[in-house]
Amino acid sequence: MFSYLRERFTSHLRERSRRRARLVSKDGRCNIEFGNVEQSRFVFLIDIWTTILDLRWRYKMTIFISAFLGSWFLFGLLWYVVAYIHKDLPEFNPSINHTPCVENINGLTSAFLFSLETQVTIGYGFRCVTEQCATAIFLLIFQSILGVIINSFMCGAILAKISRSKNRAKTITFSKNAVISKRGGKLCLLIRVANLRKSLLIGSHIYGKLLKTTITPEGETIILDQVNIEFVVDAGNENLFFISPLTIYHIIDKNSPFFHMAAETLLQQDFELVVFLDGTVEATSATCQVRTSYIPEEVLWGYRFAPIVSKTKEGKYRVDFQNFSKTVAVETPHCAFCLYNEKEAKAKEKKGYDNPAFVLSEVNETSDTKM
Repeated sequence: MFSYLRERFTSHLRERSRRRARLVSKDGRCNIEFGNVEQSRFVFLIDIWTTILDLRWRYKMTIFISAFLGSWFLFGLLWYVVAYIHKDLPEFNPSINHTPCVENINGLTSAFLFSLETQVTIGYGFRCVTEQCATAIFLLIFQSILGVIINSFMCGAILAKISRSKNRAKTITFSKNAVISKRGGKLCLLIRVANLRKSLLIGSHIYGKLLKTTITPEGETIILDQVNIEFVVDAGNENLFFISPLTIYHIIDKNSPFFHMAAETLLQQDFELVVFLDGTVEATSATCQVRTSYIPEEVLWGYRFAPIVSKTKEGKYRVDFQNFSKTVAVETPHCAFCLYNEKEAKAKEKKGYDNPAFVLSEVNETSDTKM
């Protein structure tokens, strides 16, 4: 019992450590942090628009509320100061003929309410600026202009956050696992990808990067070394007609980094396969990128994907997403090297190559018949 629990705990820790080492999560988020950056964080304030867009919703809404409440309260203080300097407040006992800068401001609360009415252009008509003070007229103009700027910036930031193509990427899904099996007589690595919306991604392009640690001949260790992985479908890897789920595949030939891997040694490898899908959203014409990753435990050798598209009696095509990540075991060579050696051997048999080890031995025949 204790040995079983210890084994489960050890496997859980191993799984957890491998998950932590993943650079790109399954939903496309990058697991990386920057340390000892020499540039000051002030550079992020220079590009304030991108900084606001990259913030999470809770921080964005906090800034949104703080910007409006802060501006209302700040200008409320300024209106209170104007009324205080001009002695419009009740504690100064103004005369009956006294014309205030702003009518009906009796304290800090009423000054805050007038600031709110001015900036959001509510205008209840109870409080208003008179022509008595040039300072009040200038403050009214300044607050109105600044209020329009704040409204435009914050509302635009929220609208841009909502309409970002990053949200469109969530309706593109990849299969949970990648599989390795024969396709068209060649050993291939296959991945399934689907578009959950009926609207297309225009000009879609699929490619991959294999991330691994390599040591150069000079002895330099390169962490996260990137190797290009070419993915294709039957119609090519560009301008995909992405209306139904597609199975993309990478041919494992002699130029592939998977060529020297085998079914027995796959889990011992240390790599991460990152797959990218770039396209243009049809509705907004905004570019969109979807990405996911696969580690050795998520690559199944000797499997293929189950069928997913069928045709109904009414003549419609039906996609069953219950089988989207389902795999079926198939007969597959345990390594690419063996498959190509087998093909070469069969080709030589067909060509009828001579056996170089064959030696012809001559036999001298003697005849017993004498003439």
